[in-house]
This record gives sequence, structure tokens and C-alpha cells, in this order.
Amino acid sequence: MQTASTNICERMSCSQELSELKHGIVIGCHLCNKSICEISLLLNIPRSTVSSTIIKWKQLGTTENQPRSGRPRKMSGVSAC
Repeated sequence: MQTASTNICERMSCSQELSELKHGIVIGCHLCNKSICEISLLLNIPRSTVSSTIIKWKQLGTTENQPRSGRPRKMSGVSAC
């Protein structure tokens, strides 16, 4: 039996980003005139993630993950959740 916290972490981990494939699916659904709610339910990701992906695509023309400032974490395999 799975707990609610397991389901949330399986759906989208606290520190992980969406894959390029999922970004592409979100944009494809948007271009097919699906609403943000419909895309969110279809892909089982939060509405805020869907809307920010669409906004980033409209502004930058790409959904590629942008580099961040600062030093990367020393241990990348350990989640902070």
C-alpha cells in the first residue's frame, strides 16, 4: 500500500525538473488548444508547472532548462525532501 507522500514523490520529486519529453508534451497539448487544467490532469503534474512551462516557452521560445547561478550541490543523488 502506498502512502500519500509516496504518490507525490512518484509524481514529481521535490527537487527534480520535468524532462524535455514532458515539456514537449505540455507544449504540444497547448498548441492543440487544451486548457491548463486539462493538461495538468492528463499528465498528472501541477497546474503551476504547466503554466510556467507555457509562459517560459512563449517568452524564450524554448523549454530547455536554463543554467542557474551558484555552485552545484556536492551530492546530487540525495533529495532534500
